[in-house]
Amino acid sequence: MRMAGEPPSLGEEPAANRSDQSKDFHLSPGTDGEIPMGSERMEMRKRQMAVPQETTDCTPGHHEVGNRASNACCFCWCCCCSCSCLTVRNQEDERARRASYELRTEGLPTCEESPTPTLEEVNAWAQSFDKLMVTPAGRNIFREFLRTEFSEENMLFWMACEELKQEANKSVIEEKARLIYEDYISILSPKEVSLDSRVREVINRNMLEPSQHTFDDAQLQIYTLMHRDSYPRFMNSALYKDLLQSLSEKSIEA
Repeated sequence: MRMAGEPPSLGEEPAANRSDQSKDFHLSPGTDGEIPMGSERMEMRKRQMAVPQETTDCTPGHHEVGNRASNACCFCWCCCCSCSCLTVRNQEDERARRASYELRTEGLPTCEESPTPTLEEVNAWAQSFDKLMVTPAGRNIFREFLRTEFSEENMLFWMACEELKQEANKSVIEEKARLIYEDYISILSPKEVSLDSRVREVINRNMLEPSQHTFDDAQLQIYTLMHRDSYPRFMNSALYKDLLQSLSEKSIEA
């Protein structure tokens, strides 16, 4: 018994704490509404634990069905590459990527076949940029130089526009125009060429109805860029000088 105002003894807990603990501790009532004690409580807990076991034992096929459902590929979120539905989906994606790649490689220019240039042709390349670009051998050697400067996309774009001008089939023109736009005009492309905003607006309007001349303004701008920027460095490059020296030596020996 503690008098009012007297502090609680060391071994005595405050009444508020005892009240909170009593709230947190619940016992399941017995069958007659009374709280079972001792062995009665343990017996009731055993009966409650035995009920799920009996239910599971009574339905032996339920576990197998559950396993089959969890292993079904359409519901298995952790299935591996051997899963049939994923295999089919991967094959379809691979076919689509392969078809897109083949279309791109067919529609866009590769290295042109050309005979070895003569000494006269190589000397003519130094006279004007037009004489360099008019011959397949000149375009190939200049493209090789641009690759060393990480600007090969300028030549690829110019050549793709030249090929587009040769097409007459409307559906082929539309498809090639789309590929050229995605590869060289789109800001998301790693091969995007440098164009001003005015030319880009013209291209966007032309893409509503693509034609052989959709990229004419852009092609001219890139041609001018190569002429003013890359061509002078090419003429002073070791690539051009070595080719010129090699042809000159062969000419002397002949």
